[in-house]
Order: sequence, then C-alpha cells, then structure tokens
Amino acid sequence: MDGKKLLRDIRFWIVFFFLIRLFGITNPPLEVGHNWRQTTVTMVARNFLEVDNSIFYPRIDIAGEKTGITGMEFPVLNYLIYCVSEVFVYQHWYGRLINLIISSLGLWFFYRLLRKYFPENVSFYSTIILAVSVWFQFSRKIMPDTFSMSMILACIYYGTNYLENKKNQAIQLVVYFSLLVLGMLSKLPAGYILIVFAIPFLDKDIDLKKKLVFALASFVGLIPVVAWYYYWVPHLVEAYGFWHFFMGSSISQGFSEILENGGQTVSRFYDTAMKYVGFAAFLLGLIISIAKKEWRIYTLFALGFSGFLLVVFKAGFTFSHHNYYIIPFVPIMALVAGYGLSQIESQKIAVFLLVAICAEGIANQHQDFRIKERSAKILNLESDLDQFSERSDLILINSGYYPTPMYFAHRKGWVNTNEQIQVKEYLEDLQSKGLKYIVILKRAFGKEMELNDHEVVFDNEDYRIYKLKEYEEQGK
Repeated sequence: MDGKKLLRDIRFWIVFFFLIRLFGITNPPLEVGHNWRQTTVTMVARNFLEVDNSIFYPRIDIAGEKTGITGMEFPVLNYLIYCVSEVFVYQHWYGRLINLIISSLGLWFFYRLLRKYFPENVSFYSTIILAVSVWFQFSRKIMPDTFSMSMILACIYYGTNYLENKKNQAIQLVVYFSLLVLGMLSKLPAGYILIVFAIPFLDKDIDLKKKLVFALASFVGLIPVVAWYYYWVPHLVEAYGFWHFFMGSSISQGFSEILENGGQTVSRFYDTAMKYVGFAAFLLGLIISIAKKEWRIYTLFALGFSGFLLVVFKAGFTFSHHNYYIIPFVPIMALVAGYGLSQIESQKIAVFLLVAICAEGIANQHQDFRIKERSAKILNLESDLDQFSERSDLILINSGYYPTPMYFAHRKGWVNTNEQIQVKEYLEDLQSKGLKYIVILKRAFGKEMELNDHEVVFDNEDYRIYKLKEYEEQGK
C-alpha cells in the first residue's frame, strides 16, 4: 500500500489516534478533568474483586458505615475491569485501556455506518472530526460515556443492516439487540440517538413485517433498561440508604436551569464538542445541506437535536456544568461538519481545515495526558495509612465531595468539607458510627486545617493524619 493510499484509509487514522492515546495510559485516574467521576467507577470495580462480585449490587467507598451499595449506571465497564483483574493483578488503569479499545471500535462502526449512506470523503472527514472532538479525551477516561456511545453506534449499524436485508439476518438482529441493551444500560442518555431509526421506519421500501419484528426486538431490549433505572436503582437507594446517582430533574425544572445558564449551555456545543474550527465546519455543513436540500444531513440533525433536547432539559444545570454530557450529540455534529468540509471545492482547503480541527482539538485536550505533581502525592496515602491502620478502619477525608482520595486510601468512610469537619457534634456522630482516623489534605483535593483535640499520627507536606480520640476521654 503506497503512502497516499494509506493516508486515505480510515483504519490507519483510527489506529494512529489509538496509539497517541496510549501515552500515559497507565496513569492513575488523577488528571484534573473528572478524576472524581473515574474513581467512582474504579471503586465499584475493585469492590467487585474484593467484596462481592454480584453485578446487581455495585458499591462505592464513601458511604461511611453503610455497605456502600447504591443505585448507579449498570456497571458494564466496571465489571469488565473486574474480569480483567481476576486474570491479572488489579491496576487502576485497566478501565482506560478497555474504554479506549471499545471507543476506537466505535469510530470504526461510525465510519462504516456513514459509508452506507454518504460518499467516502464525508465519512472520512466525519470520523476524523469525531476522533479529535471531546471524544478524544473521554475515550481514555475510566467513564462509560464514549464506551456506551460506541456500542450504540455499532447497534445502529447492525440494526440498519437487518432492516436493509443484509446477510445473516438473525445474527444482525441479535447483535443489534445485545448492543442496544448493553449501550443503554451503560449510559441511559446514549439511547436518544436511536431516534434516527424513524428514517428507515418511514421508508415504504422496507417490509412491514421486518419493521414489526425490529420494533418488537427494540421494545424487549428496553425492558431491562427501564427495569434497572426506574425500579432497581431506586430500590437500591432505599434499601441500602445511600444516594449517589443523578437521575436528572423534572423537564420543567431542567428547562428553567438551562435558561438560567444559557451561555454555558450554548458553549457546550460551540466550544466543548469540537472547538471553534470544528463548530464553524458544522455550521457550514448545516447551512449547505439546507440550501442544497441534502435531506439526509438536515433530517438526521433535526431528529438528533430534537431527541437530544430531552437529555439537555432532563439534566438541566448538570448539562451546563459537566462537559461530558455533550458526548452523545457529538457524532451528529461530526457528520454535519464532515459534510461541510466535503462541500468545499478545493480539496487542499478542506484538508487544511481538517488539520486545523485536529490541531485545535488535540491541543485543547493535551492536559489530560499528565498528572500534577501534588495530585500524584495522594498515591502514597494507602501505604502511609497501612503503617498504623487496618483496611477495615473507617476514615474521614477533607476532600469536600470528591471521592478520589478515599479511593486511593483504599478504605471506606466519609468525605466532607473543612467547615463541617470542625463541627464537634458531626465528629461525635461519625465516631459513634465507627470513625477511627481523619485525613487532612493540605495541597491537592483539600486545604490545611488543624484539629487540636486529636492525636497526630502522620504528617508531611501533603496531608496530616489524626487518630480520633474518644470524646468522653477528652472531657475528663
């Protein structure tokens, strides 16, 4: 294969971006962006390994004296980490590699899906744009966002194959069904994009019986998803007394919150998703598709956007303030942007803009590949606690609402603010529940404070550890 042909092969670029993201793949989940979200995934995976491997009872480490069992996303990614850990020694980074592999396959299925309906250049440009979008950094995080979307993109590919009478009809339908269930269980908002099946369902050339079988399979696939999120998650919260998972607000409340945070909400589309050059290509593609009556492009956008608005309004304030909520919509935006580039008469200019999109996208995500020195110090917390504490001892950490330090302490307990920790009655209450030690973080995840009533058992520039004295003893 000559050089020019290789550069035009999307498989080369998928592998290329895969290899780039292997840099720092063994880093612990301590990068600035969403380390808290990643450690809630790794907590669950490690507890499957060390406590109970029932996938229906995920547990985290910040529930104090409780079991830690709570409702959350169905732990598909977490369980894969656990399965790998059963074969190899547990490592923090397994989830990064698993997600990167699945998300790279997601790019391949995205390309194959587009190639069925659009020219080669549209499919190629769109896939490259998706690869360097916000997808770039989140595909190597220990989070289920690109992981779930990859399964849903593959699900759409196999679903359309079934409807279009491709070979091995039964296999196409079974794979569609399986990916639908796993993708939506992993991350419920990923399922919004299934609205695009409205297009083949309105196609009179597709056999009605086939549509009915497909609809029945889809309905059955949604049953475990609905059962998990709307029955089992609330049941776990009520039965085990710990709330953790955000299920969204009411549509009306979310709508009000979006209006109150309009600027930040809009920035998720023009900044977070694909940065500025990518968004300009998206606008170009949308305008040209309407002007040239390229119905597939503007119809997919209209369907996708109308479906995604439900996600936006359901999330409300959370959508505005968490950049990963835009991920499910980025494939739609990437397609429109790729179409926009394909309409530029000069291929050199189109390629130049594609390179600019790549450069801007990657440059704005480079910080995801490094760990700050002060954050890395938290890796020593477990071994320092091991000097005088048992793994079963409950601890309190002044990391606010960040669970990250608790995960690296490899213990269970509570996290809270300095202000709350200074309240004597609060500490007395936790002591009655089994609290033994308090970790005061000084630089990363917390700020310095002193607890003069308790014994210092360890102290360095990054954190101080107190052994809690009995309050009855203090009163003597």
